[in-house]
Amino acid sequence: MKKTQLFISSLVLAFTLQSCNKDKKLEEVEVPLPTETAEKAPMGNPEDVAADPGAFKMMKLPYSYDALEPHIDAKTVEIHYSKHHVGYVNNLNKAIAGTELEKQTIEDILKKLDLENKTVRNNAGGYYNHNLYWEIMGPKKGGEPTGALAEAINKDFGSFEAFKTQLTEAATKQFGSGWAWLVVDKTGKLVVGGTTNQDNPLMPNQSVSGTPILGLDVWEHAYYLKYQNKRPDYITAFFNLVNWDAVAKKFEATKAPAPKV
Repeated sequence: MKKTQLFISSLVLAFTLQSCNKDKKLEEVEVPLPTETAEKAPMGNPEDVAADPGAFKMMKLPYSYDALEPHIDAKTVEIHYSKHHVGYVNNLNKAIAGTELEKQTIEDILKKLDLENKTVRNNAGGYYNHNLYWEIMGPKKGGEPTGALAEAINKDFGSFEAFKTQLTEAATKQFGSGWAWLVVDKTGKLVVGGTTNQDNPLMPNQSVSGTPILGLDVWEHAYYLKYQNKRPDYITAFFNLVNWDAVAKKFEATKAPAPKV
């Protein structure tokens, strides 16, 4: 009996609601989308980055972390400089502490390097290579070199475009981690080549030898956040950042007479 009464009551309620709704127009209601609450993680200050006490110090980054955008993103620059680069400096200082290497310049360490000393090899290379990398890039740079450097590139490669092609190939074909270089060899000629890991042309027994005046880092940590596996896109973007004035100064320095001892 109670079930029958409940069923009848339900029918009456449904009929009543239906009747009431006949006289009402359905209106479209706009449901607001959830507000964006996620915020970008705060960016650090490169001025705050320092190595542990030791023979070698961190070079000061010549620009802010976001200055190289959109070609290299701020987070990549921050991690690259404040984690990877400083790590090489700290490990180098630990490796040479209490040895004669503490009294030498980084160039002398690299030129006289014992290649079997992997700790010094990797970290001295990482220190030198990254110093050069940051120095020869800058915001709103790119374009083409001028003056004596431009003349030397045209002489030794045939044209600036031919040079770009060679450097791009060296960087693209570098298997795994490594670097591509523009180097002044012992005859004064400009050459392009590549090295693995943190090796560089100052070290003994490299496939390219001489004084580096431009270095392109093709380790994945240099580009993976933005470009993932598209290394060629990163290499193309790099040419929009090259500070040719800084490269030209390094080129001119190789022409200066050696200081008298």
